[in-house]
Amino acid sequence: MTDRSLLPCGNKPNCVSTQDNRDAYNIEPFRLTERANLNLVEQAALRLPGAKLAEQQDHYLRIECTSKIMRFVDDLELRIEGNSLIVRSESRLGYSDFGVNRKRADQLRELLKADNLIQ
Repeated sequence: MTDRSLLPCGNKPNCVSTQDNRDAYNIEPFRLTERANLNLVEQAALRLPGAKLAEQQDHYLRIECTSKIMRFVDDLELRIEGNSLIVRSESRLGYSDFGVNRKRADQLRELLKADNLIQ
């Protein structure tokens, strides 16, 4: 799968991103603390429901999140650039995600805050 972390979302309401300026798709930036690194971000992200590591590169992670009942797979892409964590969460299938990806980004934000990885 291609790294899409820096791309804005498409036009279907099944994606959120820190890189998208449109209100329906935008999520607030994640500002990293000095102690944050990719391994600690990965540990936090893997505590999300249904999460498993799919790909890891130098400053990039792709986490696959599988829904419990219907087994839908969403891609959570994370990239560290300077003191920012770029976050993009998108459903692989379907038109609407009923807010699941925004909820996942909010859950990730809370996990990272609890671990003192973001401000």
